[in-house]
Amino acid sequence: MAAEMAAEIVPISLGLTEGTGITLWAPTWHEDGEDWEAFLGAGDDLYVFPTVAHLAAFTRTATEHDLIDHPEWPAAARFLADELTPDDDHRFDIIGVPDLVAETPDIWTLAELADTVAILRSLAEVCDIAVIDEVLGASDGFAALALGEQAFAGRTGEKLWDEIGAVVAERWDDVVDALDQLVTTPEVDGAAVETAQREVAAMEAAVAAASAESVQELEDEFGADASDVADFERDTAEPAEERDADLLFWEQAGIDCIQITVAGRTGWSLRGYLDDEPVFLSRGGRILTFSSPDALEDFIAEPGARHRLSELNFWAEVRDAVSGGDAAVLVDAANTYRLDGLAEQLLTGPGAVDADQLELAVELLSDAGDARGDSETADALSSATPLGNLVGSITSDDPDRLAPAPPYDDEVAAWTVLVDRFAITLEWDPAAR
Repeated sequence: MAAEMAAEIVPISLGLTEGTGITLWAPTWHEDGEDWEAFLGAGDDLYVFPTVAHLAAFTRTATEHDLIDHPEWPAAARFLADELTPDDDHRFDIIGVPDLVAETPDIWTLAELADTVAILRSLAEVCDIAVIDEVLGASDGFAALALGEQAFAGRTGEKLWDEIGAVVAERWDDVVDALDQLVTTPEVDGAAVETAQREVAAMEAAVAAASAESVQELEDEFGADASDVADFERDTAEPAEERDADLLFWEQAGIDCIQITVAGRTGWSLRGYLDDEPVFLSRGGRILTFSSPDALEDFIAEPGARHRLSELNFWAEVRDAVSGGDAAVLVDAANTYRLDGLAEQLLTGPGAVDADQLELAVELLSDAGDARGDSETADALSSATPLGNLVGSITSDDPDRLAPAPPYDDEVAAWTVLVDRFAITLEWDPAAR
């Protein structure tokens, strides 16, 4: 809805013929009764800079460009160098798309291509680049990317993926050429660039020094090498009896800290229930997931963070407790979900499956499906389906219930679709705004 279109300015990188450059993008926001979207530029030019320092110098000195009237520009003009460095979710290798479509359409390839296509559609709309719309409209596969792996499974999916590859092979140079003609790098004040370069160097040095100092302190104290230090930190976490207060806090708040391992990554997030309906730490339908408990705590403590849980009346108390050090992210076994490996276990047969983890995985997938209004997950896991029958035979307490006969290829294929659909709804390490 329009009211949810918050104004923000995001640094992005674009991989083009002359290399990777950095610019700013203002995703859709709502103002004066209209929806707006913009990129850093002026007139027919898209401004792209070779380094963060050059971009920083421009933002701090320029007085005329297309973002100057953006409601967040006064804040963006004061961004530090690290705030102008694009994160992994905002790096778009446009010239590398032919290599990307030559790969197998797994979840990561499809996600990267979907993100690239999305930014291209924005560029086409804002900068009036008709050829981009022409190329992306030449195959239905580009529109199907958001559906994930299931859209590219089987013969029909292979045909769709091959169709994308054919369009890219024939027309992708047109897309890159159109952007190359649009891109320009304006002159920036040399002194401002030097100042920004010193800032970048200082930040890099500070990060490196802090990391080295931390490791050295532990090595000096415990006589361990770097790997031993990492093991020590894991093995000497706070004793359970000292951390039980954190579990009690989350229980009283009605929120679960959850840990998810899927597609080779482990992340932390939050989930609660309102009238028995699951509510995740989410934004725009995507579950916000963090690579460490500390990163999740930093996000929770951010006063300006907007997400589904921030709409709840008691969220301010949760935020204050975490920011004040009175509560920490802590996950118990009942909220630890390991989806990786279950497909292989199911393929082997019921005897090879960790029943407890399968039951937990079904809980997570079902909750996520309910939260996004997805009835397909519940349907796929119902007892009327082969997958539901197999899962029920493993997790049921009924000793007389018989498992279906092998092979289990179809059941595993259906399970993989559910897991992949869930994985693409995770947004990793998002910014607060």
